[in-house]
Amino acid sequence: MLLNGSEIVVEVLKEEGVDTVFGYPGGSILNIYDELYKHQDEIHHVLTSHEQGASHAADGYARSTGRVGVCMATSGPGATNLVTGIATAYMDSVPMVAITANVGLSLLGKDTFQEVDIVGITMPITKHGFIVKDVKDLADTLRRAFKIARSGRPGPVVVDITKNATADKCEFTSKKPEIPERKTFDHYTKDDLKAVADIINSCKRPFIYVGGGAVISGASEEVRKLADRIDSPVCDSLMGKGAVSADDPHYTGMIGMHGTKASDKGVSECDVLLALGARFSDRVVGNARAFASGARIVHIDIDDAEINKNIPTDAHIVGDMKDVLDDLLPMLEKASHSEWMEHINSYKKEFPLRYPEDKLTCQYLIERLDVLTESNAIVSTDVGQHQMWTAQYYKFRSPRQFLTSGGLGTMGYGLGACIGAKVANPDRICVNIAGDGCFRMNMHELMTASRNGLPIIEVIIDNRVLGMVRQWQTLFYGKRYSNTVLEDETDYCKAAEAMGCIAYRITDRDEVDEVIKKALASDKPVVIDVVINEDDKVFPMVAPGGAIADAFDEADLNNK
Repeated sequence: MLLNGSEIVVEVLKEEGVDTVFGYPGGSILNIYDELYKHQDEIHHVLTSHEQGASHAADGYARSTGRVGVCMATSGPGATNLVTGIATAYMDSVPMVAITANVGLSLLGKDTFQEVDIVGITMPITKHGFIVKDVKDLADTLRRAFKIARSGRPGPVVVDITKNATADKCEFTSKKPEIPERKTFDHYTKDDLKAVADIINSCKRPFIYVGGGAVISGASEEVRKLADRIDSPVCDSLMGKGAVSADDPHYTGMIGMHGTKASDKGVSECDVLLALGARFSDRVVGNARAFASGARIVHIDIDDAEINKNIPTDAHIVGDMKDVLDDLLPMLEKASHSEWMEHINSYKKEFPLRYPEDKLTCQYLIERLDVLTESNAIVSTDVGQHQMWTAQYYKFRSPRQFLTSGGLGTMGYGLGACIGAKVANPDRICVNIAGDGCFRMNMHELMTASRNGLPIIEVIIDNRVLGMVRQWQTLFYGKRYSNTVLEDETDYCKAAEAMGCIAYRITDRDEVDEVIKKALASDKPVVIDVVINEDDKVFPMVAPGGAIADAFDEADLNNK
């Protein structure tokens, strides 16, 4: 059938099973928006307050479901406003297709109004980028973009379409979406499996380190079986949260700069470290030369570029983790490492997470949120102290519950992601936890939540400073608080109410449960302003450049 480019865009979106698009219209993309209007019963468009909010919402939609998130923006500043969200998705391997429209082909390269080379700009932060100048190339390009975004190690793809290609016509034939086979990305042999199995079967002190690949591949059950089979403690990175339930007896908590001492010390003492879908981030590893220095390292990852990139391995397997573990588990002997497990459990008892119990703290708020939501909420965060406290104190029990910017560390990410998650999961409780410094960056997305009747909960951890930066200034910069004190007198509750939300302020521990219960019962978006002390700190902590074995807490500082 003969269709114009905008009709083709909508038809391909329907082919790919897209039910929601987040975006913001403008001149160059008007033809596509006109077509979306005609298909609003099939594709729900969520108008955000800013294009960055659209990219974060598409990201949250994708992380919480495993499906490809889609965002749209017009040319020029509309497209460039997507860049931070695209980079966030790229760093954390989130499947996303960002569709932008550019000026007409005859105007390209002439510094035309709102012209920008968005494909060139985003080349380092995408799996691939396309510019479509001819309508005849449009359908297959879009199909290829979705395939690339969801295949192998997922990630964002940009499709930029010149305005003439959205209006010109060509013949269109519908196709079923091409879903890539998982095994296509497995590059291992039986010898590779045997080499890994031999190392694991001979170990005495194993430790499993789980990254985001376990969530992406849907390998939670296989990881649990692995831990049971070899009787090994398990830690996770930020991206791996929920792959292993927080109540699993093998679980020791997060690893790294703000990981538990049980995880950090245990990994430093193990004789075999199994890294599953993890990339050995600097925030996990600390001093690379001291990281698991007495252990043989086994790395399983779908991306061969990650192998030996940060930490040298003794054996590795490149493939989809779920497939790899399915093949590996039958080769592993049932083991009992009771003495090692008792040793790690002694660390869990000796070094529990602690916080002051005589005042209102973020840690207490998160613990009560965890209890009152029965550990079942989808929780997004921004970046900083509140992010670490959430990772430490909310008991994530399943994958795709925790949405956070781990790789890029994007302040302002969480609210958009929470909106995307709520649109995708209307029956789930969706909460965003933000510091006041982060909240102000994209707080206008509260209007998106209220306009769309999304009963999300936005928690502001209000310490009137840039908390994590201040913590570093306190500990390592002689308490020189350069530009980290937020001295303005903004009333976040009034601002939230002005944007159509219900707002509460908490200044005392005794108010926490009542306010959370009210928020959970609301059918409107709720903002909770939680006022805490400006000098509350995240512990444990590893000093910059230090070994994770040397993680310290407040008691260690006081004993110096």
